[in-house]
Amino acid sequence: MHYVETIEALEALYGTPAGASVRKVIHRLMPLHRDWIMRSRYCVVSTIGPNGSDGSPRGDDGPVVTELDDQTLALPDWRGNNRLDTLRNIVEDGRISLMFMVPGSNTVMRINGQAKLSADPALRARFERQGKLPATVIVIRIREIYTQCARATMRAGLWNRDDSADLPTVGQMLAEASNGDEGGAIYDVEWPARAAQTLW
Repeated sequence: MHYVETIEALEALYGTPAGASVRKVIHRLMPLHRDWIMRSRYCVVSTIGPNGSDGSPRGDDGPVVTELDDQTLALPDWRGNNRLDTLRNIVEDGRISLMFMVPGSNTVMRINGQAKLSADPALRARFERQGKLPATVIVIRIREIYTQCARATMRAGLWNRDDSADLPTVGQMLAEASNGDEGGAIYDVEWPARAAQTLW
């Protein structure tokens, strides 16, 4: 197998980027970018640390992030599985990327920046839901904002289809991964009620 191992070899395969793909990059929230991001209820957070990289989905019942100023966003860390992969990486490294999506739009908005983890009571209180607070808030200092090329979502037909029929369930996959020690049909039956009670 032939691998590409130098930047020169890589660039020789692809050529130079189009002018718009370079000029679209900005370094703070501008009005139209702010409007787009505040319509997003879902993003994928990518981080890196000494044990590797991590990608984590984040969603909310309104904007998934809150603007603190035109170069700073806040992302509440709502209840999950307590693996803390993303949070460990932020504490140890801080580099972060977020990909914001809005159902129906082929555009994906990217933010690259530097993150810190805050347990500040006043900041956490800004995100109160049903009497509950996030344990921490990810504070992101924006380094770059830009739109991703829409071709990937267009090729995938992401919002035009439902391919979920007959997918393996989480319970089935957990049972397979644990040699039957966990998961199975009972996990799948109990999960919806458990999730509904522990969203916040």
